[in-house]
Amino acid sequence: MKHILITALFLASVLLHAQDPRLADFYFQSGEYEKAAALYQQLSQQSGGDYYFDRYVETLLNLNKFEDCERVIQKQIKKEPQKSSLYVAYGNVFERQAKEDKANEQYAKAVEKLSGDRNNVEGLANAFVNLNKFDFAIQTYEKGGKVLKNKYLFAYNLAELYHRKEDVPKMIDAYLNSLVDNPSVIGSVEVMLQRYLNKPEEYVELQSQVYARAQEDPKNSVFPEMLTWLFLQKKDYKNAFRQAKSVDRLNEENGARVYRIADVAETDRDYDAAIEGYEYLIAEKGRQSPFYIECKRSLLACKRKKITEAYSYTTEDLRGCEREYEAFLNEFGRGANTASIVAQLADLEAFHLKDLDKAIKLLSDLIEYPQIEMHVQAKAKISLGDFYLAKGDNWEATLLYSQVDKAFKDDTLGHTARFRNAKLSYYTGDFDWAQSQFNVLKSSTSKLIANDALDMSVFIMDNTGLDSNTTALKMYAEAELLVFQNRLDEGFVKLDSLVAKYPKHSLEDDVYYLKAHIWTQRREYDKAIAAYQFIITNYGEEIRADNSIFELAEMYETRLKDKEKARGLYEKLFTDYSGSILAVEARKRYRVLRGDVAQ
Repeated sequence: MKHILITALFLASVLLHAQDPRLADFYFQSGEYEKAAALYQQLSQQSGGDYYFDRYVETLLNLNKFEDCERVIQKQIKKEPQKSSLYVAYGNVFERQAKEDKANEQYAKAVEKLSGDRNNVEGLANAFVNLNKFDFAIQTYEKGGKVLKNKYLFAYNLAELYHRKEDVPKMIDAYLNSLVDNPSVIGSVEVMLQRYLNKPEEYVELQSQVYARAQEDPKNSVFPEMLTWLFLQKKDYKNAFRQAKSVDRLNEENGARVYRIADVAETDRDYDAAIEGYEYLIAEKGRQSPFYIECKRSLLACKRKKITEAYSYTTEDLRGCEREYEAFLNEFGRGANTASIVAQLADLEAFHLKDLDKAIKLLSDLIEYPQIEMHVQAKAKISLGDFYLAKGDNWEATLLYSQVDKAFKDDTLGHTARFRNAKLSYYTGDFDWAQSQFNVLKSSTSKLIANDALDMSVFIMDNTGLDSNTTALKMYAEAELLVFQNRLDEGFVKLDSLVAKYPKHSLEDDVYYLKAHIWTQRREYDKAIAAYQFIITNYGEEIRADNSIFELAEMYETRLKDKEKARGLYEKLFTDYSGSILAVEARKRYRVLRGDVAQ
């Protein structure tokens, strides 16, 4: 019993001691500083740790017991005269009493007493930061660099302090110093600069400083690498390539960084820059490069898109592009590995050179290639179906669509094929079956297909409804098919016949919408603009309105190069039609045209 009693008393003592820190913290957080001070004093004396001592000092300050506080700190300084953080605490006592001079005197002593240990330097700097004494924190890091004989050791920390002081030039300088000390932190530096720099003039300052560093130390690749990143932020791919090639040669790399930039430039439709990058890799790295074939593929795609998206190409431009595709296939052969190139050539033949027979032959061969990947084959079948439909062979088209639908029933490819089949039925006037398929596709996992299916379903319903006479809608569907088949003159005649036979019909806005597409294909942009504007002004509540605004904005942006008008229309779309599926893309393009700094 005696042993049990002793053990119980010991355990009670331990539990009571363990409870004191929690109880002290509870009193402190509750504002009961008298009780907290008594406990923190005991805990500080028992453990000798900084945490309890600092909390004890803080409770005394909160109680305005400045004399007690000074006495406690002075006593501790006698024990540990080289401990810099004690002078910070002492200075804070004076600061609380509005004795600025005495406070600064103690802060200066803290820096003066700083010893040559990295943890001490960071601890003292953090103590100053907690008091918002950024200048003393800066002095601490600067002295720490001198004591530890590495003036750039704390450059990254200094950059953060200059950011807090809103001194952008010094912040940039400090971040660049951190790269001299440790080039591997370049990714972190780029992230911080991207976060902190918001104004164009701040990027100009960064560019100026990085340029100067690159010239001072031409053998250090980190600054050309930083310049590459900087130019990418500004979408200045030409200069980004210049720096990337410099780093590539300096470090004797395999061209990976140049390839990445070319890929980004291509995605951003800066085809000239992308072509420059791919051609550099092909010429400089040769066939042994791991990027050789991909560069050849991408180079072809860029040249094709540069021509076809320029809206001012000639037949000779297209023939030149065709010859390059043929040269690629002659070099690498026609087979499963080059199927994507064959498919691109088929698109060029069908949609731009208007040679449907050649396009059909290319894809008919492609789907028979040995070991061709099933998804690639399915995509080719859908395109082949489109070409047959454009040629007027509806049976072959629906057969190909149905094959893909059956093989990929729960896949986006299958949904795409089913949508094409439903659209074919719509073209031929079988509206009930077409609408039933569109209704099923409204729940497609592909948002694009689901939205298109919803639009078609609503369009058919709006133009049939309770009226059993679908002649007007049949005429419109036939006109759409003629436009799809590139029989533009016949499409116009059909639309004019519809308007003449059914004046003021609910399809009037749709007629103008389809005519706008025809005029756009003919590059008669003034007429297309007038048609879109007619819809926006007179049919602002109809389903064609948001599409018309977006397509008109896109025309001004890409074809007519009038950024101001494009920006205004994008703004109108996401402001007045915020529920439109095009609103998000419109806002994105608006920000780009406004010149927002890339984030």
